[in-house]
Amino acid sequence: MARKNRDPYGDLNRDAEEEAPPPVPCWLCGRPTGSTIVWHHPVPKSRGGRDVVPMHPICQQTLIANFTNSELQRHGMDVEGLLLNPAVRKFVDWVANKDPDFTAPQAKKQR
Repeated sequence: MARKNRDPYGDLNRDAEEEAPPPVPCWLCGRPTGSTIVWHHPVPKSRGGRDVVPMHPICQQTLIANFTNSELQRHGMDVEGLLLNPAVRKFVDWVANKDPDFTAPQAKKQR
């Protein structure tokens, strides 16, 4: 009897290609995340924060440039409170139609 040439792992590889998990949405802007995901602490670790949320690198840079650790601690997990800041709202409106992997230079923190 002849042996059949079968790939014992063929079914496993085929399933992985067909069912890719959906991209998680960014915590700040709500767009799907791209190939680079930053796990951001809404309450900074230095202020006792343990929870992390997925974000685009550009969105995290915007938060860091516009808020101090004390301000981020006060807002906590309240993304709506952060969006009340005019600079952050302007950024989120601007980035809404960009590609998930879009990056751009960010303004430095003004102190």
